[in-house]
Amino acid sequence: MWFSFWRSKDRFSLDQLRYLADQLSKVQIVNEVNKDFVIEALRSIAELITYGDQHDPSFFEFFMENQVVGDFVRVLKLSRTISIPLQLLQTVSIMIQNLQSEHAIYYMLSNEHMNFLITYSFDFRNEELLSYYISFLRAIGGKLNKNTISLLVKTRNSGKIASPVSQDEVVSFPLYVEAIRFAFHEENMIRAAVRAVTLNVYHVGDHSVNRYITSAPHTDYFSNLVSFFKKQCMDLNKLISDTQKNPGPDSKATITAAVDEIEDNLYYFSDVISAGIPDVERLITDSILTLLIFPVLLPSLRIVAANDIQSDVVTSLYLLCCILRIVKIKDLANTIVAALYYPIESLTKCFGGQVNGMIPDNGFTSEGDGIDNDNLAKNNNKGLVVNIPCSPNSSGFHPQSITMLNNGSSSNVALREVLLEYVTDGADLQVLGSLSVLATLLQTKELDESMLDGLGILPQRKQQKKLLLQALVGEASGEEQLFSSETSLTRDGIACELDVYLEKIKELYGVSFQLPNVMPSPRVPRFQVLDALVSLFCRSNISAETLWDGGWLLRQLFPYSESKFNNHHLKLLKISYENSACALEKEVKGFWPDLLITVLCDEWRKCKRAMESSYPPKEPKCVLFPPRMLFSEEEIPEGSSFTAGERMHELVKVFVLLHQLQMFTHGRTLPEQPLIYRPYDHRMDSRAQTSGLMSVPKPGTEMNLVNAVPCRIAFERGKERHFCFLAISVGTSGWLVLAEELPLKKSYGIVRVAAPLSGCNPRIDDKHPKWLHLRIRPSALPFLDPVKYSPHGKLKTKAFVDGRWILAFRDEESCKAAFLMILEEINYLCDEVHRRIKPLLKLETVLDISSSSAPVSEDSSSHTSPPNSL
Repeated sequence: MWFSFWRSKDRFSLDQLRYLADQLSKVQIVNEVNKDFVIEALRSIAELITYGDQHDPSFFEFFMENQVVGDFVRVLKLSRTISIPLQLLQTVSIMIQNLQSEHAIYYMLSNEHMNFLITYSFDFRNEELLSYYISFLRAIGGKLNKNTISLLVKTRNSGKIASPVSQDEVVSFPLYVEAIRFAFHEENMIRAAVRAVTLNVYHVGDHSVNRYITSAPHTDYFSNLVSFFKKQCMDLNKLISDTQKNPGPDSKATITAAVDEIEDNLYYFSDVISAGIPDVERLITDSILTLLIFPVLLPSLRIVAANDIQSDVVTSLYLLCCILRIVKIKDLANTIVAALYYPIESLTKCFGGQVNGMIPDNGFTSEGDGIDNDNLAKNNNKGLVVNIPCSPNSSGFHPQSITMLNNGSSSNVALREVLLEYVTDGADLQVLGSLSVLATLLQTKELDESMLDGLGILPQRKQQKKLLLQALVGEASGEEQLFSSETSLTRDGIACELDVYLEKIKELYGVSFQLPNVMPSPRVPRFQVLDALVSLFCRSNISAETLWDGGWLLRQLFPYSESKFNNHHLKLLKISYENSACALEKEVKGFWPDLLITVLCDEWRKCKRAMESSYPPKEPKCVLFPPRMLFSEEEIPEGSSFTAGERMHELVKVFVLLHQLQMFTHGRTLPEQPLIYRPYDHRMDSRAQTSGLMSVPKPGTEMNLVNAVPCRIAFERGKERHFCFLAISVGTSGWLVLAEELPLKKSYGIVRVAAPLSGCNPRIDDKHPKWLHLRIRPSALPFLDPVKYSPHGKLKTKAFVDGRWILAFRDEESCKAAFLMILEEINYLCDEVHRRIKPLLKLETVLDISSSSAPVSEDSSSHTSPPNSL
């Protein structure tokens, strides 16, 4: 009899609903005999109610009048099998999710049935049951608003007369309390569902509920959130440390997954704050500062040697960027900036060993360890000394701008100066991390401009705008301020804002620090930043991508004028530019001269676009991934033209940046294209013209063999073939050609094989003078092709390997003639490349050309009547 309803002719009818409800009300026990019926009845009722909500209101009226939800609860109490709770939670979730009628939703959430289900003692050892339960909570959370939330809370009225819910005192909120029990579950999907429920609660905007969630013991949830986030940060740091020691093929993917989860947590913080609950914002701010920023992240920025990269330094720099970029809290941002004026010692004295047993000055450490201040001081005395190049006699110089260290101990150095010290002396990732922090602070809208000015990273245009506004409103000598070199009003503003937040740090967090009685001129931190950036561009052991970030920051902070750069700055930048130009000139004779101009033009456009962008070229997460850097020819593996190409690409990027900075510092307009000569081949009777190969030689192309040299080569073991060999160059391109002679057409042949001329490195065999060895490199650089190269710097296919040709000639004279022919054509190619980039290699030429509208003219002695135009 239990299964007779399956034979109903009309599934979606009110009679069917009546029958199912009646049969369900008669259930007095749930056992193995009838459990299938109960499960199917629950499922079918959910289906019918959902159908009725959209097509026939009488369905839900019957459902309410007969209190079918009460039978759901009764059946749950009778159940002794896991299958009934599973189906019941699924049934109720489906109904709540799909109901559109406000009246129906209101009924479902009323009469305490939902609160009973929320607080029912389910056996959550069953993972499937827990999943259904969390989905059930999420379904209810999705229906919360100012009207429905009152049905899920218990209140104690605060007045004698009945008042709105928002005026009552909430004493119980099962949905919220039960949800946050699973906030830190190991399963990511469960955590995400719980966050969705809490966000629905926060964004309702009910004042009584807000008071409830911000009262003890529920405030622990927010501190626990930050503690959980802190643990994720510790795990990330350990992962990065392990990767630095033992990198694996999946290291980047693993770090990326951990980073994504950390950023998801921060975006959750941001979503919570966007609900606009002041007490919640304060709780999150205090927890982030006292559990993470003060005891862990800031002390982890201690100075370490450039060759001793500490994972906690770069991890801390990345996390600071993420927190400032994602969590938009004014007090949090300004407090972090104020804390940058503290030496590490002040933070370690206050927080060392007090918060969760952490040892802040040793970076990200495990809990329960002790602190050894003596060893700490010894280690900190090894900090690097910053030698910022300045000239007291230069224009705009302030002697205090070089005061970077205090008493020679890095523990006494202000954290803002530690950031600059990493820029000048740190390893590549430390530099990139510090630049990312400065760029993030520059873009943080929640920061007061006076705080940015105190750090030395307030853009000049904003400084002038601020002074102009003060002059227009008639504030104390504003007009005089605008045109003076010293800005005491700005200095007073900095001290005032800074004092406010320093006092907050002292009162709320117990960290005391006394600023000097006499505040330095605001020009001092600005010149400290400028000095550090100029020093950065003089370093040869920093990747081009990191230097681009420094170039972007420089462009953001300073105007298009050399007046803000002292003579020493300009001299250092010029020397760095000239060194880079020499390195670029050497690449003309390297492996890839035929692609040098292509790469140069491409990187010019990219660099210009990056420098003029509103955002820095690199995301903060890039600090976690070590760049691939090649700085010397000795580091190029034998026979690896691919590695040489990477090195050439790196040198071009550095040169382009320094070239554009030269034009920037001298107030020149940056052209869309680099100043290079147009292609020109002055040779009237070249081998390429004689052979008829003025473009890329494709297999099957007919050619003249007048200059070709007969040879033999075996592409397969034991299968020697006869060819005619020819080396040709056209402009900045060149090829090695092997052709087969046409039997019926004398002195003509068909191209069978062609390879790049550049990088072939010809060599006559020492033991066999008739043999000529040639290296055959790829025709293109794979990292210039996004189809073949991934964003993380890995080839999507197998890496290219240089090939080898060994050509056997009939006599030594023929072999030598082929050898000399190759050298001659390589020289022609390299000379043409050098001719075209010649305007870029001399700074005076660049500045003269950019300051006039006249076209580039070439030295007439170089070639005979070339077309001298760009």
